[in-house]
Amino acid sequence: MIVNCAVYRQGQKLGDIPIADISDYVVQRDCFVWVAVRDPDREELEALQVEFGLHDLAVEDAHRGHQRPKIEEYGSALFIVVRTVELEADEADLHIGEVAIFVGTNYVLSVRRGTRHGFTDLRERSEREPELLQHGPAYVLYALLDTVVDRYFPVLSTLVDEAEALEERIFSGQTTRAQIEALYGLKRKLAQLKNAASPMLEVTGKLHGGRVPAQCAGLQDYFRDVHDHVVRLDQQIDDLRDMVTTAVSVNLSLITLQENEVTKRLASYAALIAVPTLIVGIYGMNFDHMPELRCQ
Repeated sequence: MIVNCAVYRQGQKLGDIPIADISDYVVQRDCFVWVAVRDPDREELEALQVEFGLHDLAVEDAHRGHQRPKIEEYGSALFIVVRTVELEADEADLHIGEVAIFVGTNYVLSVRRGTRHGFTDLRERSEREPELLQHGPAYVLYALLDTVVDRYFPVLSTLVDEAEALEERIFSGQTTRAQIEALYGLKRKLAQLKNAASPMLEVTGKLHGGRVPAQCAGLQDYFRDVHDHVVRLDQQIDDLRDMVTTAVSVNLSLITLQENEVTKRLASYAALIAVPTLIVGIYGMNFDHMPELRCQ
């Protein structure tokens, strides 16, 4: 479905337009069109492809989804894929979505799949800052990437809290099978977050260093800021994964120690019983006056 389709001039919104009018505005040098769609079908994507002149391969990737985060150039257009990671308070698993972003000289098209939270707040904030929005599609791309990356941090913070809670339970003596399963579940969620965040290093790196795409020229400082956030996030994920791996090892070691303590107790009980058992075994049946002990 079409979430929003608007045209802007010099950072100011001119108004919402129908899809059929997009091609009339993208040819105007002082305008750009910002379109957002959610879970579109093939017909909607094909209509947008005609209006924007999108490349067939990029449209196919956006339609199929399940792409690895990446950045590709098709002539004068950019095609970027990023993953969204969401975690609700009442859920145990991460929710992974995807955003495909088409960026041209005078347009930005974002295609969301499987995401729960959109970018309405981002659009409203950008429209309140026309001095930034007048940078055109490149600034919108920066704002989208920055929002996606910023939304990773609350998820990571929740996983850190979960790891600390599990760690406390480990050292309080609650070293159970469920504890190990919880640690492995946390490790799986960290791997999902890592798979979403790490490829962003390559995406953001190409937008501020080396041969910067023409659409992004002049905004390298903004994209460098996003890249720095991704670097910090990636390092924190690695540190937390190491901590969880250590916690698993410690948990298993504590279980082994507990089993050894139980074995020692059983051995001590057996030693206490051994002496009386020995005495009974030697003397217990040595009675001179047992009936029928001797034959007459």
